[in-house]
Amino acid sequence: MAYHSGYGAQGSKHRVRAAPEPPPLFDDTSGGYPAQPGPFPSQASDVAFNVNHLLGDPMANMAMAYGSSIATQGKDMVHKELHRFVSMNKLKHFFAVDTSYVARKLGLLVFPYTHQNWEVQYSRDVPLPPRQDLNAPDLYIPTMAFITYILLAGMALGIQKRFSPEVLGLCASTALVWVVIEVLALLLGLYLATVRSDLSTFHLLAYSGYKYVGMILSMLTGLLFGSDGYYVALAWTSAALMYFIVRSLRMTSVGTDGVGGPAPRQRLQLYLTLAEAAFQPMIIYWLTFHLVR
Repeated sequence: MAYHSGYGAQGSKHRVRAAPEPPPLFDDTSGGYPAQPGPFPSQASDVAFNVNHLLGDPMANMAMAYGSSIATQGKDMVHKELHRFVSMNKLKHFFAVDTSYVARKLGLLVFPYTHQNWEVQYSRDVPLPPRQDLNAPDLYIPTMAFITYILLAGMALGIQKRFSPEVLGLCASTALVWVVIEVLALLLGLYLATVRSDLSTFHLLAYSGYKYVGMILSMLTGLLFGSDGYYVALAWTSAALMYFIVRSLRMTSVGTDGVGGPAPRQRLQLYLTLAEAAFQPMIIYWLTFHLVR
């Protein structure tokens, strides 16, 4: 019988001590690199905790799902009623947008100070659709921003353990009613001041609905960075929206109806424009401050 080299002649076994393994040439990084402390570890950890808390809270997820269903039902109801009372050809003009327009318009709403030409472009006395003219008002961004606001409101209420269908429905109806009141007040002001301009009800709805963009940015900043971040974002978005509204509405043409000259009518329209712009920060704060705590 042949013996292995590790066995002696008498059958006794001699264990050979294994040599120690040489140290690895490179560190094992399969598990990821070790975390390096940042310049502000406490702030970074707070933001990370807030993000994880927002995404992982089951109540917030349920609230967002319920808010999405409410927004969808409301959108279908509004679309159904519009077919009865509104010319769809005119309405389609305000939804003629593309991705490029939406991106550039959102940038204009957040930072309008460097924009130079605010005049609405025309072709054969017909205003160009929004996708061909950045200055043209649209209803796509206000509609999508309103739906996003409802979803964020549901998530915020879920995080604060205050979510209920009644509370979320109250938030949605309040935001919608304020826009309707704002448009009706503007129409009444234009009528009483005998001001005739190119502004239609759809134009006023578009300019009034752009506030939802600022509301979304303020709420997101508040949910991630607390009340300090909320008030900073509120101040920035409010100032940007006021500047945007004043510059946009000032470029609309003004006519007269035989009472007074064009100069008084222009002053009255300017006063209405300034009142509309000054109203925006108050309504943004009123619709968002109770959702950020």
